Amino acid sequence: MSSDSTFPTVLRQLLRTHQAFLSYAARHVHRLELTLPQYDVIITLGKTAGMQPKKLGEETLITKGTLTGVVSRLEDKGLVERSASKKDGRSQIIRLTEAGRAVYEQTFPEHLAHIGRLFDDYAPEEISKLEADLQRLHQAVITARGDHIEQVDDEF
Repeated sequence: MSSDSTFPTVLRQLLRTHQAFLSYAARHVHRLELTLPQYDVIITLGKTAGMQPKKLGEETLITKGTLTGVVSRLEDKGLVERSASKKDGRSQIIRLTEAGRAVYEQTFPEHLAHIGRLFDDYAPEEISKLEADLQRLHQAVITARGDHIEQVDDEF
């Protein structure tokens, strides 16, 4: 670490930024009468024909216990459905219903624009540097935890 005296300041700013970002994103999502985890599931499934719960949990970073409730509430809203896998009848596939697909298609571009406004004052090279710095920090956390290297191809 370059300077022990700046570390607490950087950490606090990172956490404050994370909280502010979630609050900003939630404002848009709550107008849809969804929570951020519910919308995360819709966004993730919107890019696929469906996926198994374990993979969905990995892609959304929602724990298994929480994911079950999130998916159940989305089922109650008629936005997702669970069905037996055609490859393996024992496992489930979670996919968007027609209504869920409509929510995704009608709201995702607007949501990206909403989030994108946060970066309006950044030059492209600043965004690239920010992304590289965040990836480096993320990898440092993964390494410190002793986890495998995560391969995540996120499109918010």
